[in-house]
Amino acid sequence: MAGTKEIRNQIASVKSTQKITRAMQMVATSKMRRAQERMKLARPYAGKIRSVIGNLQHANPDYRHPFMSTREAKNVGIIIVTTDRGLAGGLNANTFKQTLVLVKEWQEKGAGVSLCVMGAKGTAFFRRLNLPMLANVVGLGDKPHVKDLIGTVKVMLDAYREGKIDRLFLVHSEFVNTMTQKPRIEQLLPVEPSDTTGLQEHWDYIYEPSAAGILDGLLMRYVESQVYRGAVENVASEMAARMVAMKAATDNAGKLIHEMQLVYNKARQAAITTELAEIVGGAAAV
Repeated sequence: MAGTKEIRNQIASVKSTQKITRAMQMVATSKMRRAQERMKLARPYAGKIRSVIGNLQHANPDYRHPFMSTREAKNVGIIIVTTDRGLAGGLNANTFKQTLVLVKEWQEKGAGVSLCVMGAKGTAFFRRLNLPMLANVVGLGDKPHVKDLIGTVKVMLDAYREGKIDRLFLVHSEFVNTMTQKPRIEQLLPVEPSDTTGLQEHWDYIYEPSAAGILDGLLMRYVESQVYRGAVENVASEMAARMVAMKAATDNAGKLIHEMQLVYNKARQAAITTELAEIVGGAAAV
């Protein structure tokens, strides 16, 4: 059994760690609320523009945008949203696992796969794989902004226009609730048609000044809005996962301290008993 001094040092070390995990839990809780607010603000716009773009697949404009034309998938692009920091439970691991499933699925179909990675954790992970990384960005922080995403998104859109990729997917963590975050895969390009329920049989939008000019700008905003929504959802998921993970770590530290305190009491009692026995034995010898 370890001596009382060693046990005291171990208890002090665990208490110090517990203070850190409790502080991280409180910070994550505070940041999660703000991240949820940004996520709730981003969802309606992203959902509405997705509906409009999906409806355009059923329209018949004079100009057919390349982003709306389906072609044989020889090459696939995947935008992956991850975190910059760890200590978020299995959040990133689940995203990586889902991405690898998607990669394997397309490789088995004979398609090449190119990646665009957001977040330091994802960049470090996917650099170890033998897959081309067309773009990456780190340091988005707790408040990602559209202007920080435009560069990397444009790389993938240019690759799609040039025919280097024929499908573009987005993988990110979706915030369900505080205890549940799950990886989500959605196809960005080509645009998938939306449900026709409620649409008239013959209809179209009025384009001014031209369908080409409107669609080009609108589809760019569409992809950027979907990626931005994925980024803010990922931040909310990260804070929720970190809060839960740090609470579990704090609780486990408390249990460990309690167990070590019992061991310390036993060791101290044994030491006192030994000292008393030595005193009594010495007195008897005199």
